[in-house]
Amino acid sequence: MNSATSSPAGPPAILDELVARGATLAVAESLTGGLLAAAFVEVPGASRVFRGGVVAYATDLKATLLGVPTPLLDAHGPVDASVAAALAAGARERCGADWAVATTGVAGPDPQAGQPVGRVYVAVVGPSLAHGDPERVEVREFTLAGDRSAIRRGAVDAAVALLAEALAITLTPR
Repeated sequence: MNSATSSPAGPPAILDELVARGATLAVAESLTGGLLAAAFVEVPGASRVFRGGVVAYATDLKATLLGVPTPLLDAHGPVDASVAAALAAGARERCGADWAVATTGVAGPDPQAGQPVGRVYVAVVGPSLAHGDPERVEVREFTLAGDRSAIRRGAVDAAVALLAEALAITLTPR
């Protein structure tokens, strides 16, 4: 997938849906460095459902703070679909949330761990769809264009859009 967009109304719509469900949200961020959490907490009333987030920019913190298995990080590096899923699962568990969304990727200016600038993985982890099933996990890969700032903003948009999709919310395109 080459791009991701979400409506500026995305975070408010997501938070409203979570309130209606009586559910909570957490985030885990790497390349977005707090921008994703900020997109949610700037919405009045976010504290009704937003539990918190972890910015784990350094690879070792992905393991120590969010429980990403060190062998997974050693084998695949920090920019990987499985790592994104583990980041989201870690945020969900550690923040005690029903839903979590995570971002990892390369904002540039240089490639990292064999991954090109603009490679982004976004993951959402939430409750199972049926009693007894394991948690629900959705992961997407994006190749985003632009400078460092544009890639980071694009990753936030991708995360918001994927969470909205997982919650079955339709967002109006910009």
